[in-house]
Amino acid sequence: MSTLSATPPATLDTVIAATRRHALADLLRRSARRHPQKPAVICGSTQWRYAEFDTLCSRLGAALQRRGVGKGARFAVLARNSHGFAALRFALARIGAVMVPINFMLKPEEVAYILRHAGATWLATDSGLAGLARSAAALDTQVDQWLWLPSEDPSEPAEGMFRFDALAAEPGEPAEVGLSDRDLLQIVYTSGTESMPKGAMLTHDAVIAQYVSCIADAEITCTDLVLHALPLYHCAQLDVFLGPSVYVGATNVITGKPTPENLLPLLQQHSISSFFAPPTVWISLLRAPAFGSTDLSALKKGYYGASIMPVAVLREMAERLPGVRLWNLYGQTEIAPLATMLGPDEQLSKPGSCGRPVLNVETRVVNDAMQDVAAGSGEVGEVVHRSPHLMLGYFHDDERSAAAFEGGWFHSGDLATIDADGCITIVDRKKDMIKTGGENVASREVEEAIYRLAGVSEVAVFGVPHPTWVEAVVAVVVPKADGAGRDLDEAAVLAFCREHLAGFKAPKRVLLAPSLPKNPSGKLLKRELRRAHERLFEGG
Repeated sequence: MSTLSATPPATLDTVIAATRRHALADLLRRSARRHPQKPAVICGSTQWRYAEFDTLCSRLGAALQRRGVGKGARFAVLARNSHGFAALRFALARIGAVMVPINFMLKPEEVAYILRHAGATWLATDSGLAGLARSAAALDTQVDQWLWLPSEDPSEPAEGMFRFDALAAEPGEPAEVGLSDRDLLQIVYTSGTESMPKGAMLTHDAVIAQYVSCIADAEITCTDLVLHALPLYHCAQLDVFLGPSVYVGATNVITGKPTPENLLPLLQQHSISSFFAPPTVWISLLRAPAFGSTDLSALKKGYYGASIMPVAVLREMAERLPGVRLWNLYGQTEIAPLATMLGPDEQLSKPGSCGRPVLNVETRVVNDAMQDVAAGSGEVGEVVHRSPHLMLGYFHDDERSAAAFEGGWFHSGDLATIDADGCITIVDRKKDMIKTGGENVASREVEEAIYRLAGVSEVAVFGVPHPTWVEAVVAVVVPKADGAGRDLDEAAVLAFCREHLAGFKAPKRVLLAPSLPKNPSGKLLKRELRRAHERLFEGG
């Protein structure tokens, strides 16, 4: 008689469930079996091969278990990119703890809100952010245990915290916790542009289904040398690139400094073949003095997201990086986060489009009655999704969860058109549509027009209160620093817009600025621009 046939039914079910399990940390273990001696993580002077990385994550998970981190415990992370961050991600997944990554650009009060709302009792941080972490945790949170993470550059451990290196050196394997692929993996808080941040609950199977879409449609392979430079607290870098790259066994170079002075040498030094960045970072690389002298011949795959790449920049990239194939990725936190993708063959034929739904996503563009808008008509509707990528809902917020899934589809809040080929073009967020004098103006359309001016490096268009028009279209323009923007002024931009746009779409004011406000992932913070200029038209 076989061992299994002699096993009581309840135990048999448990054994079979464990044998069939496909949770996040299982992906790392399998890659370590396939590629034990292959470089897995490179960060500063630290290099781990896959077998070493897998063992280290198990030891770290077991050490945290011994210190009371159980299945379902919410474990917050406020840290810059590092090898320690990557290891903690898989260690927590291995013991069934729930990761809560936090934006390190937030103020202490904002961090404290997330810590309280998530009910986090542990907080991991690094030496550079320990002050912010302590200040936030002191604001009536439940945090009473700390983990210090090493940084990309050498750093001194923060006092009063468990040390990453000490815990990772302790021998032992994590105890079995009955982990299921449907268990909660992470709670990722949205930016909170409309109200207080919402915690999107994502399970192991949702994130892995998204990994499969990334691997299939973004062509992520085990031969890739990937540079991860955007913050790992953001789901785009963490789950569109780092996770899928570990899944397939690629080599991952991690940095926390997404500046041209750091990125260009890393791209050359490590012969990076795959790199993701928002348009703002790609633009900064193109404008860097060292760009022309940097050997980027190994770079074959380029990815962008967070906002649409200006058409003029797409053409410049095609000219200056002819060996790089480009993908545009679109999505949001609640869908883990990838939803649609525009591939390399359509970058210039369908500029501005975010493409079609990826492998495991079904997407529609609908009107207020949940009817599909007519393809090719130019009619604007809301983007809605069905997908195994999707979150379970918002943590402790049934009302907003119900609203998000109204009608059996997830409502993205993005407005778009769909062409005859099924390609989607985002025209605005619902909250970013400018309503001026009874007419709707998509800020994206105005921005594209202004980008056609040779001296423009970056532009942001938004609406502010106006005594006559209710809202007025305003543009903030960053001139190019290489001399091409020398003659750019408000009058020149206004004249160009009036020539190329309907009168109601043309900005009422154009302001010049040295830079635009962005979060660490490169996403433009229009809410800050609105706040800064909300009284621009006071007094008429």
